[in-house]
Amino acid sequence: MTAAKVLQNKLDWAQDGADWPNREASRFTDAGGLRWHVQLAGSGPVLLLVHGTAASTHSFGGLFPRLAERFTVVSPDLPGHAFTATPHPNELCLPRMAAGLGALLRALELEPEVAVGHSAGAAVLVQMALDGLIHPRLIVCLSGALLPLRGLAGKWFSPAAKLFARNSFLPSFIAKGARKDPKGVQRLADSTGSKLRPQDIAFYRRLIASSGHLAAALNMMANWDLEPLARQLPGLRPALLLIAFDNDLTVPPAEAERVLGVHRGARMRLVDGFGHLAHEEDPGRVAELIFEAAGAD
Repeated sequence: MTAAKVLQNKLDWAQDGADWPNREASRFTDAGGLRWHVQLAGSGPVLLLVHGTAASTHSFGGLFPRLAERFTVVSPDLPGHAFTATPHPNELCLPRMAAGLGALLRALELEPEVAVGHSAGAAVLVQMALDGLIHPRLIVCLSGALLPLRGLAGKWFSPAAKLFARNSFLPSFIAKGARKDPKGVQRLADSTGSKLRPQDIAFYRRLIASSGHLAAALNMMANWDLEPLARQLPGLRPALLLIAFDNDLTVPPAEAERVLGVHRGARMRLVDGFGHLAHEEDPGRVAELIFEAAGAD
């Protein structure tokens, strides 16, 4: 199977999405040349909620309905992820993903007042704001990955990701392994510093067992370049809140501290007791942090 065909090996909404978290809020919308899976619920000011690399809307299964109590929440699967269509591999990069999400918001006729992003999803939101695609008053980064990796990891990451992404065999091999070895996905989740429930692990296993989803995530990582964003970051206009978690082994609090040195107007909130997937460990606690930051009491 070619790399292009692997990318199109998608999850099936009728079967794989039958028990998807917040399925009742799901819809499919055409925008920017893609068919998007997006969840929309609530009332009041619009809040855009964006997941990180290799995740999906399922990651906000507990957070989404809580935020919808005070906001109109819109949360898409990023291009190539879960149930959103996959563009050309070269389109799975920060500027094009930001542009695609901007097209989706225009199609939905929504203008976010608040934007919340997890990990790489936070970078997508910041890029959108820098490009004038959204004009929120506040961007909240949950374990936000906004700056290039340092040292050896930074030099190794992109070339390795490119090698993996161009290998049509690797995504299928890993996907097959996820189907056979559920404990492997558990170990991967544990490596983030978070402790997830078995049902949450099951959704990640379903995603990783999809070679198309996995290939899209690998291509996203291969194309990811945060150097331009880092150069533009001092000019970001919306208020920027960095929420970091002390047990995060993926994007540790030191990364938020680095951002403070680049964007002098940013604020940081350090929260004890959680890892990289804190919004899944305790969605109620994370929702309260967002409400407090947004003044949505």
